[in-house]
Amino acid sequence: MAAITTPSIILGALRYGDTSKIVRLATRDLGIRSALAKGALRPRSRFGASLQLLSEGVAHLYLKDTRDLQTLAAFDLTNLRAGLAGDLPRFAAAAALGEVAWRFSPAEPHPDSFDLLSGALNVLESAPLEAVEVLGLRMLWRLVSVLGFAPALDRCARDGAPLPPDEPLRFSAAEGGGLCRRCGEGQGVTTLSPADRNDLEALVRADAELPILDERHAASHRRLFARFLRHHLAEGADLPAIAFWEDRPWVAA
Repeated sequence: MAAITTPSIILGALRYGDTSKIVRLATRDLGIRSALAKGALRPRSRFGASLQLLSEGVAHLYLKDTRDLQTLAAFDLTNLRAGLAGDLPRFAAAAALGEVAWRFSPAEPHPDSFDLLSGALNVLESAPLEAVEVLGLRMLWRLVSVLGFAPALDRCARDGAPLPPDEPLRFSAAEGGGLCRRCGEGQGVTTLSPADRNDLEALVRADAELPILDERHAASHRRLFARFLRHHLAEGADLPAIAFWEDRPWVAA
């Protein structure tokens, strides 16, 4: 049985028996893993309070190739991220990111998505509350893009034709992004005004200036992302954290 240490983020935990937990980990070196933390619920457990949702640390795992549930020997906490629980908008955005990572990150190592998730959670924890909404949107789009599902915004998602800039964007969640006029006919697309298109492009591209969204436009962008995610990654799976984040007006007053 191999012993491996790897940077990890706690994506979920559930009780196992009277004294233990099963934790779901995003790891930098092993991909997504499930592990048994024996004795984690005992009063003097070596894990202490480290196995909290979205906390980060170095996991010490005993791996056995013939089983899916590994053994978590220790978890050296580096960032509890208690600040994410300080207000509901912050936690909702962070939980949505964690759910995307849990459900859609590959089982094999994928350091880019791990690093993006870690950085995104740090940003959300420290950002001013009024910036959390738009930052959450950007980080979610960035995460699905790093995972290989970036939306097509410059060229038609169906036939590759260039999409002229500064025109309304016919966005199809089912097709994976913008459609040209010919491909968009009769497809039930969402037509984004040039201003809304620019906002979406700014959210998807990490080097762009963040847009300023009022409550109505922020809600529209949440719905657009959620539709895109469900079409391309969810395959009918229940996504409670995404639904919670999508349906509430998280813009700070």
